[in-house]
Amino acid sequence: MRQKVKFESDGLMLSGALETPDGDIRCYALFAHCFTCGKDVAAASRIARALTAAGIAVLRFDFTGLGNSDGDFANTNFSSNIQDLMAATDFLRSEHAAPELLIGHSLGGAAVLAMAAQVPEVKAVATIGAPHRADHVAHNFNASLEQIAAEGSAKVDLGGREFVIKKQFLDDLAAYEASEIGRLRKALLVMHAPLDATVPLQEAEKIYLEARHPKSFISLDGADHLLSNKQDSEYAAATIAAWASRYLNPSPVGNEPAPAAGHVRVQEKDHKFAQYVRSDSHNWLADEPTKVGGKNSGPDPYEHLLASLGACTSMTLRMYAQRKQLPLAHVKVELSHGRDYAKDCEGCEENPRQIDVIDRQVLLEGDLSQAQRERLLQIADRCPVHRTLHNELQVKTRLVVS
Repeated sequence: MRQKVKFESDGLMLSGALETPDGDIRCYALFAHCFTCGKDVAAASRIARALTAAGIAVLRFDFTGLGNSDGDFANTNFSSNIQDLMAATDFLRSEHAAPELLIGHSLGGAAVLAMAAQVPEVKAVATIGAPHRADHVAHNFNASLEQIAAEGSAKVDLGGREFVIKKQFLDDLAAYEASEIGRLRKALLVMHAPLDATVPLQEAEKIYLEARHPKSFISLDGADHLLSNKQDSEYAAATIAAWASRYLNPSPVGNEPAPAAGHVRVQEKDHKFAQYVRSDSHNWLADEPTKVGGKNSGPDPYEHLLASLGACTSMTLRMYAQRKQLPLAHVKVELSHGRDYAKDCEGCEENPRQIDVIDRQVLLEGDLSQAQRERLLQIADRCPVHRTLHNELQVKTRLVVS
């Protein structure tokens, strides 16, 4: 599923696309596109689609001044690219989960190498056709370097499009060294085409030699710099997914055997509050509201409790009405949970105590007599969940070894 998203970076709104798998999400990845490209460049979109098939959600976005994002490209630089990537990371962290996988194409590869250490959740980084140093990109406008130095800016042709390059852009590129590569402390995959005419293979060799283990190198034989051939980009995506699986979370929850009939399994989704909930044939989420630190990605525990009672109440009323052939047209149950001080209990005046109270409002539609309505209200108290809540209930907890 593809979802359009927007987030802020230094006061500007950036446009992105978040692609998620149909089933459970194994982790989130952040994709940084190539210099002057955009989020919808063929390689980015194909790689994102292939990764979602492996259970990895992918956010790709337009850097400031490109595509559908706000801002003026002429005022951007390598530092602003990194700032945009950090803003995308913060967006994922607040709305979903921080990225565990970074993928950078060309200059985007240099950018993810420069910012990866700032994201503690990142476990793996993959680069495609990336230069060893960010200032390698300056060779694209060698013919205009003197004009840029003399006049402060120049219009250059890049891939058939005209861009304004300012001197501050070159100065910013030169300020970035490749020293972050040796301090990465993340698993690294370097992918490069031997015949890359834009970024020569020697750049990949420099990255690989400077990086520490674990590191891997994959040759993209026959591919061009932009991976414009569909087979090349799909091969790159499949390789990244297979390689990253060694460093990312275990297989998605949806790939585990379903619990036995009558059982429900709950396990963490984001190691905060979000939980995967699974029965023998259904999957859903539980979470806490944002005001208490959750992401509100699913009902909270008490909402699940209310839903259980409400659903059981409605089902029980429907079964009774069908059996007695009552003209019950529709049932609606609204519930809320609260706490109240217990009354008429021994010692309540000296030591008042609170009890949990569920307020259940039942709406019955149909051509029903008052006697039928009152009888249905009595039947509501006979629903199995209602009885369970009112019976003496024991929860037996035991520790199991994985």
